[in-house]
Amino acid sequence: MKKTYLMIFLMMMLVMAGAGCSSDETEKMEMKAQAGGKVELTVSAAVSLQDALNDIKESFEKENANVEVHYNFGASGALQQQISQGAPVDLFFSAAEDKFDKLVEEDLIEEKNGIDLVGNDLVLVVPKDSKKEIGSLEDLTKAAKISIGTPESVPAGQYAKQTLENMNLFKEIEDRLVYAKDVRQVLTYVETGNVDAGLVYKTDALNSSKVEIIAAAQGDLHDPIIYPVGMINNLDHAKEAKLFYDYLQTEASMKIFEKYGFKNLK
Repeated sequence: MKKTYLMIFLMMMLVMAGAGCSSDETEKMEMKAQAGGKVELTVSAAVSLQDALNDIKESFEKENANVEVHYNFGASGALQQQISQGAPVDLFFSAAEDKFDKLVEEDLIEEKNGIDLVGNDLVLVVPKDSKKEIGSLEDLTKAAKISIGTPESVPAGQYAKQTLENMNLFKEIEDRLVYAKDVRQVLTYVETGNVDAGLVYKTDALNSSKVEIIAAAQGDLHDPIIYPVGMINNLDHAKEAKLFYDYLQTEASMKIFEKYGFKNLK
């Protein structure tokens, strides 16, 4: 019996020793990979920028092989709150000035390290095969369901609410509004026919073959749609972050933004 226990004990020691060696080797390999690996940047950006930024990432990484860009797309309000709460982010690209300014006020972004880069328009869209007689914003009273982004966290929803309020339509159609987590979800609701109409950015509408743009909201009906971008303070990779920040402002990048329907504000 004692011999059996001794054999079991020796086997356990061998397994533990092997695991220790494996763990040590893995740790050494990871450290080696990190030493010779790429610098990884995290960019939190409004979801409406997704297509343009993915194109820019591809061209940037071709020119800067030592840097890898990772995007965190979402509603600007939600992204701003994540950064305020300490999320590890290198750059913030917002679809609204107030969300960006909040981080400036909290000393998380220096004003000199930010720029108003591009602009956008708010448009009314309906499904491509819509049978509803919606030919203008005023015709939203004929819709059974209308989708906009949640105004508290989605800038496009904030602009949509401002537009509807200034047209004295909001209270009349408020009970028919379907709120979405971001502008892409609004677009999906319209594309699938789950709603009769939606208010989205022109850039999103242009990239969908399943919706029809009916009208654009006049600029004086809502706050200016401006996209500021800036670097977060106290970065681990400040040099590489500045490299990408500057690259976003190059002529090549601005042409990509314009290709997707954004306005050049430089």
